[in-house]
Amino acid sequence: MRVLVLQHIACEPPGVVEDVLHERGAELHRVELDEGQALPEWRDVDAIVAMGGPMSVNDDAELPWLTAEKRAIGEAVRARTPYWGVCLGVQLLAASLDALVYPGPEPEVGLLPVQITAAGRDDPVFAGLADDLVTLQWHGDTFDLPHGSTLLASSPAYANQAFRFERAYGVQFHLEVSPEMAREWAAVPEYVASLERTLGAEGAPAFLASIAERAEEMRAAGRALFERWLDRVVAQERVLDASSRV
Repeated sequence: MRVLVLQHIACEPPGVVEDVLHERGAELHRVELDEGQALPEWRDVDAIVAMGGPMSVNDDAELPWLTAEKRAIGEAVRARTPYWGVCLGVQLLAASLDALVYPGPEPEVGLLPVQITAAGRDDPVFAGLADDLVTLQWHGDTFDLPHGSTLLASSPAYANQAFRFERAYGVQFHLEVSPEMAREWAAVPEYVASLERTLGAEGAPAFLASIAERAEEMRAAGRALFERWLDRVVAQERVLDASSRV
């Protein structure tokens, strides 16, 4: 299984998602777009994983590689290439499908629950998750649902927390993060500013401590979710692709 990993900052690797891929013997092609690495041909991979980052999907003027990335994602998911997007990754998915991405009313930061929708409870990937799932939230932008997509999870502050389009899935929240990763995030100026605007200067240490306390619980949910996507989306697509070549 060949997987293209799109990273947008070094401190946001796939975490437990990468652990699962290595356990499954996947061949990872990691591209750090913010470092100027070239976007490869998406037709050469079996799946795409897109992670988070401090930038907005609308920062094309400052970061022109975003334009090419969104175009490639749109082409890939419309061609039914399995896609898994996290935080910025879900916003890239929405934008690539011609939906608006824009600042929310205020940043959503903390260990906060999301509610699985009725469609999510019937979804082959999201079925079986707790109805109120504890997640790590750390974002300020939100998005409209693309035409033809299905809403899978919501929160009181941000209605669109996860959606599906064809074989593409995106989640606004984080379940892949270790305590070590969260501490690295706290050294990124854009992330620190987000924390201070939302939690105050004194709130960051307590927030990071809460991540350490709940990390294994969240990572277990993230592992289960990603494994179901591999089993019920990626594996199925590979079978269909193989049968079409016979």
